[in-house]
Amino acid sequence: MNTADVARAPQARAGSSSPAHAVERRRGSRRFLRHYLEMVAAMFVGMVVLGVAVRGALALSGVGYPAQYPELAALEMATSMSVGMVVWMRHRGHTWAGTLEMAGVMYVATVPLFPLLWLGVLSSDSLHLVEHAAMLPLMYLVMLRRRAEFTGSTHS
Repeated sequence: MNTADVARAPQARAGSSSPAHAVERRRGSRRFLRHYLEMVAAMFVGMVVLGVAVRGALALSGVGYPAQYPELAALEMATSMSVGMVVWMRHRGHTWAGTLEMAGVMYVATVPLFPLLWLGVLSSDSLHLVEHAAMLPLMYLVMLRRRAEFTGSTHS
């Protein structure tokens, strides 16, 4: 660090704690939280709407829902939730990279649980519970990684 850097450091710190910066930080935090809740709602809508559509299409075709394959049900759930989230994120103007990364989290929370199911550590019911419980913090981590995109700010 040279002398000019040392001279600027207190000014940078002083400016970052200004009232305007604090207000902007609170606004960014509110936008971040609002977006997180919107994502959860979009996932729920996708899960309900597409879940009903999938079950309806299977019923109309005379094929029952494959309850004996909990892996398929978990992947269908992850896909339904991802579609709802992708639609909402693209509507909100998010990049494809951020959108696909967030959708990928749904599968990262699901697929690694399959060996636990196969070994009998998880039941099919608990698979869905753990799947959902893992999705929420993983989404949060992706959002933190792309904080500027989710707060609408230019600084992290």
